[in-house]
Amino acid sequence: MVKYPIWKYRYFVFFGLFLIWMTFFDRNSFLYRIKLSGEISELEEGIKTHEEKIIALRQQRKDLFGNEQNLEKYARETYLMKKADEEIFVIVDAE
Repeated sequence: MVKYPIWKYRYFVFFGLFLIWMTFFDRNSFLYRIKLSGEISELEEGIKTHEEKIIALRQQRKDLFGNEQNLEKYARETYLMKKADEEIFVIVDAE
């Protein structure tokens, strides 16, 4: 009977085939999991950014609606609103 030398290392061969299968061919491969991990970190950074924007907007809303003068100033600057007897001059920087 002839013994094959590869049969002697059958555990290493099967483990190697398993690693190749899990890395490239499986539905939940390592490469896919790495890609998903990157997407998760990007989404978590987006969540932090949006939470900071929400905090800033809440503070701005508190400032605007807390005082009538601040609301009028904001409306004049942002939406170019004016009173009936005023004129508005818009200065634009040439870049």
